[in-house]
Amino acid sequence: MSGLVTGDAVVLGLRPARLPSRAMAFLLDLAVYFTGYVLVFFGLAVATAGLDLAAQAAVAVAGMLLLLVGVPIAVETLSHGRSLGKLACGLRVVREDGGPIRFRHALVRGSMGVVELLMVFGTVACIASLVSERGRRLGDVFAGTLVVRERVPGARVLPVPAPPPWLAGRFAGLDLSAVPDGLWLAIRQYLTRMDQLDPHTGAVMAARLADDVVARTGAPAPAGVPAPAFLMAVVHERQSRDAARAFAAAGGASGHGQGQRPVAYGGIPGVPAPAPVAPVAAPLPSARPVAPVQQPAAPVEPAPRATGFAPPA
Repeated sequence: MSGLVTGDAVVLGLRPARLPSRAMAFLLDLAVYFTGYVLVFFGLAVATAGLDLAAQAAVAVAGMLLLLVGVPIAVETLSHGRSLGKLACGLRVVREDGGPIRFRHALVRGSMGVVELLMVFGTVACIASLVSERGRRLGDVFAGTLVVRERVPGARVLPVPAPPPWLAGRFAGLDLSAVPDGLWLAIRQYLTRMDQLDPHTGAVMAARLADDVVARTGAPAPAGVPAPAFLMAVVHERQSRDAARAFAAAGGASGHGQGQRPVAYGGIPGVPAPAPVAPVAAPLPSARPVAPVQQPAAPVEPAPRATGFAPPA
């Protein structure tokens, strides 16, 4: 880290670039600029073929200064410190306070670069970068700038070791709701790095973290359980609960989307509850009662059939 502190007392976690990466970026930039200079030189030679030798030499020197000094200054100013070589190597030029550079910073760096990079073939810049604590050349010192690394390899996340088998499920009834997230993070960091610690220091840290967990949960410390094993079992129990809640929420969401019926309380998981049976309606009375039919001498017309409409209550 750079160890830079801003005016607001904020520590900047910048990683200064060292000589190998800076040299690679400079060689890439120099190759691009030299290729451009060769193309421009042939173009100027064709355009100034009718001039005398002094005029051709002046145009060639002006073109060289423009491409090797003016173009790098313009590129660093417009790109805020990221030339083509620095972009390929993951580097960036920033101010000492971590802010983007401006034209005056690029001008000082470009002017000093002609002396310490081009005129002496980079000898002065290499010596200054090796002597400097943050790998700065003279142009960075005079301009108040710093070349930092933008692409930093990410740290590999190590898994938490599994608890001993004889502790599996022992803390299922432990109340972990009062344990804060900061304590969980400290426990996880300890468990993933306990093999790298001194044995005495690791034992002291494990005992302190275990005491904090016991104080938060309100349960007595388990007898005969080492502090690291207790922390592993507690973290494993928390992860198991989180996974169970996540799977339950996912299963409830998918079941609701597919229209499945919930299982009745006390039922068997995986066996759907029986569909509710609609009550059978009682036979409705007819619209009007039918009198008993006697045997008259003449034929009698049949009574009308019931319509099915129940009378109002």
